[in-house]
Amino acid sequence: MIPRLNERAHTPHDPLAEALGRPVLPGEGMTEHTVVAYWPGLEYFAPDDEHRTWTSDQWAEHLEDPYLEHPFAVSPDGDRRPILHIDVRLHPDDRDLTGPEWAEIAHRLARAAGIEIPGKEDGCRWIAIQTQSDRFDLIANLIHLDGAWHAPPTDVLLRLSDEARRIEQDLHLIPLRTGLTSRPAIRTAPTASAQLGRILTQLADEQAGPLATVRGLIEHTAHRIARQPGAAGTGTAHHLELIARRLNAIQQDLDTAAAHMVQPRVAAVAPAARHTVHRSP
Repeated sequence: MIPRLNERAHTPHDPLAEALGRPVLPGEGMTEHTVVAYWPGLEYFAPDDEHRTWTSDQWAEHLEDPYLEHPFAVSPDGDRRPILHIDVRLHPDDRDLTGPEWAEIAHRLARAAGIEIPGKEDGCRWIAIQTQSDRFDLIANLIHLDGAWHAPPTDVLLRLSDEARRIEQDLHLIPLRTGLTSRPAIRTAPTASAQLGRILTQLADEQAGPLATVRGLIEHTAHRIARQPGAAGTGTAHHLELIARRLNAIQQDLDTAAAHMVQPRVAAVAPAARHTVHRSP
């Protein structure tokens, strides 16, 4: 079992579309076999099994609600992207899991990631989606309904990996076998070009860079306008999406330029002296 931590997003639509393998569209239903687990307290929010009739677009809206209520919420490190996406892949030769087993895995990994706290029903909203026999996706909003930002632990990927090893053992799944390789460290000498390149890297940064913040707000606005009735809203949303794409292209160009500038200069290392053996005549 291999958990992977994906790049965070401003809205749940793209992660949800990736998990489903299709776009998130209004009117397309999602069965209980697709959504195998969800945040505690959903039953009180949607009584009488109302959530069983939600479409994929409605699931996305409910995941997005905390961000819409608090659009200027920000993480401790300045990141405005609240959607956490974790996908988990099983070994191809693993047995088919049952629905309750998928739900157990989802809740255990949600607790390992810190997005589910036992006994806390007003924390992060999250869902687990299983559409393939060897994969499921966990999508969460890190903003609570009260506006507080939940910061996952810095070693979240390590915690997920450790929990995955325990799940493999408990559910008798095929364990991951990897060999660790070590590479010799190379000493580098910083240059003025490298320092300037790091500035460009900060501008293009997808987590805390200023361009990422602007692009995220534009994408968020486009999603909201697209849901408004009328052709004018659709045209405006499309125009905003094009602007966001141009910003994304600028970020990629800056990142490429920074990569060329931040080329380490390997410090010269004197070769080891040869030991000469003197032989007596």
